[in-house]
Formats: sequence, structure tokens, C-alpha cells
Amino acid sequence: MNLKSLLIPLVAIALISACGDAFAYIGPGAGLSVLGSLWAVLVGVVVAVFAILSWPLRLLWRRLRGKRAAPPPSSETDLR
Repeated sequence: MNLKSLLIPLVAIALISACGDAFAYIGPGAGLSVLGSLWAVLVGVVVAVFAILSWPLRLLWRRLRGKRAAPPPSSETDLR
């Protein structure tokens, strides 16, 4: 490893560690946005897992009830 490829990360680490505290205000809107995004992801994952797990049950229910898809229309009804 040459000196230049080792020097750049070391200088970056030194500059980052030398920074002081940043006294910045983060309003409540940012927190609400984060909570809303996390809520949307959580609901999406739960719905996806439920859909995958309920698939065999829905298939079984359809077979037990004997429902089939409607037959395609015949060519005679298309001509009228």
C-alpha cells in the first residue's frame, strides 16, 4: 500500500474527529416524518407477510366452495 492511499483516509478521520459539537435544532416535523416513514414500511411488510401466508388458505377456501372462473364467451355471442 502506498503512502498516498493511506494518507487520505487518515486525514479524513482526523478532520472528522476534530469537529466540535453541532448545536442545531431539529424540529418536530423531522421526527414525525421519520415515524411516518417507519410506520409505512412496517405496515407494508406486515401486509406482504399476511398475503403470502394467507395464499394457501384462500386457495383451499376456493377449492372447498367449488368456485371456478366464468367460462369464456362463445364465438356466437360475440357476433350478436
